[in-house]
Amino acid sequence: MDLDLADKVAVVTGANKGIGYAVTQALLAEGAYVVAGSLTIDNLDGLDRVTAVAVDLTATDGPAQLVRRAVDTHGQLDVLVNNVGAVRIRTEGFLGTSDEEFEWALNMDFFTTLRATRAALGPMLRRGSGSIVNVASVNSFFQPDAATIDYGIAKAAVVNLSKSLAQEFSPQGIRVNCVSPGQVSTDLWLGERGVAATIGQAAGIDAETVRETAIAAIATGRFTTPEEVATLITMIASDRLANVTGVNYVIDGGLIKTT
Repeated sequence: MDLDLADKVAVVTGANKGIGYAVTQALLAEGAYVVAGSLTIDNLDGLDRVTAVAVDLTATDGPAQLVRRAVDTHGQLDVLVNNVGAVRIRTEGFLGTSDEEFEWALNMDFFTTLRATRAALGPMLRRGSGSIVNVASVNSFFQPDAATIDYGIAKAAVVNLSKSLAQEFSPQGIRVNCVSPGQVSTDLWLGERGVAATIGQAAGIDAETVRETAIAAIATGRFTTPEEVATLITMIASDRLANVTGVNYVIDGGLIKTT
C-alpha cells in the first residue's frame, strides 16, 4: 500500500539506532525525506535522503535546533516522530530514587518530546497540516513497577500530553498519536547495560534468564522487533489514517491481556 509519504519531510529523534533507526528506514522506503537527530550519527551518515544532525536533544534548545534544520533544508515539516528516550532501572525502588533521577527521566523521556513538539507546531500550523507520533511505553499504564517508576511517570506524561494536543490542534489539521511498545529487541532491553542485564545483576541471575522470564508473559513468545514498531509508526504518520488522532496504540505481542 502506498502511504502517500513520498517527498514528505519528517523529523525523527533518537534516530541513530533501535526504533528510531528503523523508523528512519521505513520512512525512506516510502519516499520521505528524513531529518534524523541523535547524539551520535555514525549509522546515519551517507544515507540517501537523510539529513543527519548530531544534537543533544536533552539540551533545552536541542529539539528546536533539529526542527529548524528540517525547515531550513526543506522549507516545510510534515511529520514528527518523537522517539528519543531511555530508562535506568531503579533497583532500590521509590525510596532509593532521588529527585535528580526523576528529573533525569522527565528531561530524557518527556521534555524532549514536549520541546520538539512545541518547535514543530509552528511550521505545521502555517501549512495547516502535520502528523506527530510520540513513542511512549506500556510502562505508562501497565503494572507500574518501582524499578521503572520515573520512566513510567515520564511516559504517562507523554500520553497525556499527546491526547491534550490532539484535542487542541486536530481542528487545525495536526494529528497527534502515541505508540506504546512492550519489550522490543533493542539495546534498551538487551544491550550490555540494558534492562535485562541490570535486573539480572541486581537479582544475581544472568541476563538471559531475565529475558526468558519476560518472554514467558508475552502471548507471541517473543519480543517485538524495531521494524514492527516502525511499520506501525509510519502507518499512523501517514494521511491514509487522516481521521485518527488522540490514540495510543499498543504493540506488545499480547503482553497486556485486558482492554
